[in-house]
Amino acid sequence: MTAARATLGSWAARWLLVALAALLAGCARPAPPGVTVLTYASPYGPGHPFSRADRAWIDWVERESGGSIRIRPNWSGQLLSSDMSLEELRHGVADIGLITPIYSRGGTHLTRIQTGFYSGADSMPQQLALYRCMLRNSPALASETAGLKVLAVQGGPTVGIVTRNRRLKTLDDLKGLRIRAPTELLTVLGTLGADPVNMPMGEVYSALAKGVIDGVVAPADTFRSLHFAEVAKHFNTLVIPRGAYPARAMSQARWDRLTPEQQALLERGIGVWEAAMMAELKTAWQQGYDEAVAQGIEISGMSEADQARFDALYLADAERNAKALNRFGIDGEAVLRIARRSLRGTGVISCEQGS
Repeated sequence: MTAARATLGSWAARWLLVALAALLAGCARPAPPGVTVLTYASPYGPGHPFSRADRAWIDWVERESGGSIRIRPNWSGQLLSSDMSLEELRHGVADIGLITPIYSRGGTHLTRIQTGFYSGADSMPQQLALYRCMLRNSPALASETAGLKVLAVQGGPTVGIVTRNRRLKTLDDLKGLRIRAPTELLTVLGTLGADPVNMPMGEVYSALAKGVIDGVVAPADTFRSLHFAEVAKHFNTLVIPRGAYPARAMSQARWDRLTPEQQALLERGIGVWEAAMMAELKTAWQQGYDEAVAQGIEISGMSEADQARFDALYLADAERNAKALNRFGIDGEAVLRIARRSLRGTGVISCEQGS
């Protein structure tokens, strides 16, 4: 009973803070006549690649609207949390926000699982096209962002494996290594004999430095952005797919109060925001790779045979995860079939309704 009350108290306190933040946002100075002010919330600081892309979109919206729409950003403000960002945005904590449905506590089972369906979609444009193909063919996937107007979908550069002391020559070298990995890779790495763990990326530097973990599945940009070059010696460029997911959104209630002209402008802005994110992520990856080279990180790859072995394990795990969605009443296998047929083995997305 005491634990239950403590949990309820924690949630009550959290929602009180959310309500207070929303109230403070609403108490900001009124907009001039003819100007619509929209708040934007991000947990990242203004110098982060995500935020630089956000700023490019903000500048574009304000310029294209002739100043009739102004975006008021809240950087590093913690208005939106990683695990409740969708609900907080639906409740009006901010008008627009950075959302992370892949970390949500519930209600986004298919969104999380589909990030493991991207084998063969190696570029960010391919990832976005494949996500939209699945979205167009899956009402279940679309329903997971109900109450929101998605303003940008995000992919990412393929990732490799950063290790402290052991150079990975083959997949067998993963045996016995404790590797931090995203949820969709835990089973694959376990099958290969590794000891996979999941922890917030912000804790990885310390864990590597202390030897708590032996490595991490991560893109090259982390050598600079998270200073992994200080605590690791090796980077293996095994191609590990990245999935796409809705990453910027607006409260549907706030969207519905915009004029048709404003809605049309923000619709055009979707491509602008996504292009800005892809450009920033690509730049960050290259800067991180250059940092790794400059710091003497040993960079190596896997053989074609090992890459093919990994790809087969990745796809088999995707099939298991898709089937497991049946317990939620979700036909994940149908969505996976859409993804596989849409790639058609060429890396080019060819999506047709009902494919």
